Amino acid sequence: MTAQPEYTGPADAVPPMRTLAELREALAGYGFPGDRQEFDAELGAVELDDLARVREITQAYRHRVLLRRDVDAAAAIARTADDVAAELRRKLLEAGAR
Repeated sequence: MTAQPEYTGPADAVPPMRTLAELREALAGYGFPGDRQEFDAELGAVELDDLARVREITQAYRHRVLLRRDVDAAAAIARTADDVAAELRRKLLEAGAR
């Protein structure tokens, strides 16, 4: 098995996401389809006094933007289950041949 390159993060520039407004804008432009609406719905359903939950929601959606901006991560997410299963079978066969 060849060594994999070290992960360096998103290849493209990451949009600013320091405030809720910036995160909403980033989700609209760079998130997965429906992310902004789901973010608004989740945030709207939580009490503002529950800061831990507000933080969990914002971090999760911020991470989704980062994943979408990462070419390798986006490609991995787009893979089909059959493709992943075929790769795993191939790796098992290669490991058994050694």
